[in-house]
Amino acid sequence: MHGGEHSILLAVLTLLGFGLVFVLIFRKLGLGATLGYLVAGAVVGPQVLNLAGNAEVTLTFAEIGIILLLFIVGLELNPARLWRMRKAIFGVGLAQVALCGVALTGLILLVTGYPWTAALALGLPLALSSTAQVLPMLQSGGRLNTPLGERAFSILLFQDLSIIALITIIAALSVAPGAEEGLPGWQLALMSIAATIGLVLAGRFLLRPLFALIGRLGEREMFIVAGLTVVIGAAALMEALGLSAALGAFIAGVMLSDTPYRHELEADIEPFRSILLGLFFLSVGMMLDLGAIAENPGFVVGMALALIAVKAAIIFGLGKLLGMDWRGALALGLLLSQGGEFGFVMFTQAQAGGLIDAEIASLFGAIVTLSMATTPFLMMLNDRIRKPGEERERDAPDGGGAHALVIGFGRFGQTVAQMLVTAEVPVTLIDRKVDQIDVAGEFGAKVWFGDGTRIDLLRQAGADEAKLLVFCIDGDQVTPELVAAVKDAFPQAAIMVRAFDRRTLMTLAGSEVDHVQREVLESAIRMGRKALGRMGLKSADIDDTEAAFRHRDCDRLERQIDADDIMAGRDEFYADQMGPATN
Repeated sequence: MHGGEHSILLAVLTLLGFGLVFVLIFRKLGLGATLGYLVAGAVVGPQVLNLAGNAEVTLTFAEIGIILLLFIVGLELNPARLWRMRKAIFGVGLAQVALCGVALTGLILLVTGYPWTAALALGLPLALSSTAQVLPMLQSGGRLNTPLGERAFSILLFQDLSIIALITIIAALSVAPGAEEGLPGWQLALMSIAATIGLVLAGRFLLRPLFALIGRLGEREMFIVAGLTVVIGAAALMEALGLSAALGAFIAGVMLSDTPYRHELEADIEPFRSILLGLFFLSVGMMLDLGAIAENPGFVVGMALALIAVKAAIIFGLGKLLGMDWRGALALGLLLSQGGEFGFVMFTQAQAGGLIDAEIASLFGAIVTLSMATTPFLMMLNDRIRKPGEERERDAPDGGGAHALVIGFGRFGQTVAQMLVTAEVPVTLIDRKVDQIDVAGEFGAKVWFGDGTRIDLLRQAGADEAKLLVFCIDGDQVTPELVAAVKDAFPQAAIMVRAFDRRTLMTLAGSEVDHVQREVLESAIRMGRKALGRMGLKSADIDDTEAAFRHRDCDRLERQIDADDIMAGRDEFYADQMGPATN
């Protein structure tokens, strides 16, 4: 038993270690994490170093990463966002997937002579591009909100939506033994509709109250357990009915996308998704038949180049139809010309369905891998072609990325948020009090549930593109360490903090906060002015009194900060008339 445990731990250590090293190298080279995982898997696999055991076992477990990925895709697809982008998504996206899928299927038929079912099972997945590779490239290059970035995102979004349909098509084409004994298509369709309706109803009447209860308890671990239970439960339900487990995860994400718990769920699920998806790509790399590839290097290279040329040409044409100039259309075509990570998923399904054999799956997996490796180089070429400064202008945001995040939606946060909204500044609101979120909802305000002191949750809420982060939370939760971490993660954003009292100001002194506001100071000064007026002082005398008070208060605060002592500067306060104050 100990030997078995040792071998399992050693295999896991090997996979994670090689994955870490290769991903760091490939990230440094600008080639992306996915490609690093694939190459690491090939190196530790049975055909090279043979260090990590059975790839099929790892793949079976790691497929949960695909389920979690589809859940997160569903979380991002709330109905309002889909409606705003409907023409770009369902028009251009549908045209891209359909045209590229048909063209690549025809190319495979022409070049290989495979049966049409096999060509279709290979051609359709090749129409998809790599979301995991393209979006980080756009973000790091500052082009996510440009016309190029928005059109690329719309196409990728439709590709994500089309995954379920493509998986269903491949399953319908399956010729695996026993497939003919399955349920008739009309029964399968009815079961799919019934299961979908059941999941939606469960989301509305069971899951929302469940997450509200957990939110009130304040147990983050329970939130993570509940989130994973929902995803795996929805996937298991669909799988038990003979349907796609991925479909269940996707529906679970969509039905929770418009709830206040979306960002918290996304932040909690993302680490599991990242790790398991990395293991998935590692296991796919381990299963690549390098011998078959070595016997057909011309076919692999030729098909990879053909894949890039066909997709780039079709997407270039679509870009021109959208009114893009030729440089912008070419950039869009080159950016989305590679195969995508879901190609590996579908090749595996096609193999399990008897449509292709293991050698063909390995060959086309290598084709996708090679096409992904060319994308950074193609974009470097495009940068040389593109005019200086072209496509750099940013579009006005339409809610996809927040311009301001207000953390804490109590009395203080509500006032700050309402002023921002009055000035038509897009705002994302975060609070961890479920009751407060419910009350805000009654007044039409959309407040997301979550702990706004967590970097991962802020990132999911759009802090990467925010211009302003306003912490309006109670007490002394905002520390210099938190401010430093937030500033390091989101250097483009200004940070403003609500301070409970002078002690908070002293604590935050020297940190990278752009502004700190004592929560009751200004309102107290305004009441003090009114009190002086009632006592008969003239307006000019009231102004002088306020100026004197502010001067003494500022001087005392500086002395308290320098001495790190709340009692410093007592001589600046009217201690003979009242006790010491800390406001």
